[in-house]
Amino acid sequence: MRVLRPLRRQIERLPPYPALVLIAVPLAVAEPLKLATLFIVGKGHWISGVCAMICAYAISLFVTERLFKIVKPKLLTLPWFKTLWLWFIAVRDKAFDYFRRPAHSR
Repeated sequence: MRVLRPLRRQIERLPPYPALVLIAVPLAVAEPLKLATLFIVGKGHWISGVCAMICAYAISLFVTERLFKIVKPKLLTLPWFKTLWLWFIAVRDKAFDYFRRPAHSR
């Protein structure tokens, strides 16, 4: 992980909009790859298609999540992003509260 520390520091120094673009890069790679896996599976290559789909999901979930944790403080300096983020958190918390309650009390 020492190898990635200088890269992390460079990412942390990015201004908010370049940081937002950086998050879009793994998604821009992973989403078309997910569609390509449908064609691979459609040609009868089930194992290759499933492996490609797992890799595409791993990229979009793990890499994007890690990058988001690094750039989130910068993104929250954007007023529109902060508003959307706070709205998302409020909706998420309400949904969690709803599903945590026993079914008979809903």
